[in-house]
Order: sequence, then structure tokens, then C-alpha cells
Amino acid sequence: MSKVVMRIDDELKKDAEELFNELGMNMTTAVTVFIKKAVRERRIPFEVSADYPNVRTRSAIEEVEGISKDPNRKTYSSAEEMMEDILKDEVQD
Repeated sequence: MSKVVMRIDDELKKDAEELFNELGMNMTTAVTVFIKKAVRERRIPFEVSADYPNVRTRSAIEEVEGISKDPNRKTYSSAEEMMEDILKDEVQD
């Protein structure tokens, strides 16, 4: 028998042990069940995906939401109006 050592968040370990105990198994048995199923199916036996939106996208969304709530923000009715304002600021600098 081989020994596998892994690090896991304390709270997650506690929650997992409680769940596996309810299911009538310990952590070793649960991990063994997972590994046997993965080997038998030749895949991770559940979908693995990134959070969507990811951290970078969520940050951008929060930034835009903050900007949209700023009462001092400039607004424009057209791209031409915006460009005129930008060019006006460049000429003054």
C-alpha cells in the first residue's frame, strides 16, 4: 500500500469528514472511491470548470459599476462629443 499526503484547508477537511461519516466512510475510503472511478472512466468523474466570470472579469464589472454610480462622471451623447472633449483637454494641456 502507498501513502498519499496532501494539504487541505482545515474547515474543508472537517466538512468533508462529516459528510463522509454520514455516508459511512472515512476520508481515505472517499478519496479511494474518487480515484477508482477516475481511473475506471479515464477522466475526472465530474465537470471541472473555472468560475465565470473569473476574478479579473468580476473586478472589471465592479469597477464599471462604481464608475456608473459616480455623480461626477462625464457622460456623452455620442462618440463625436466624447472625442471633442478629449481633444479639447489635450489642446489645453
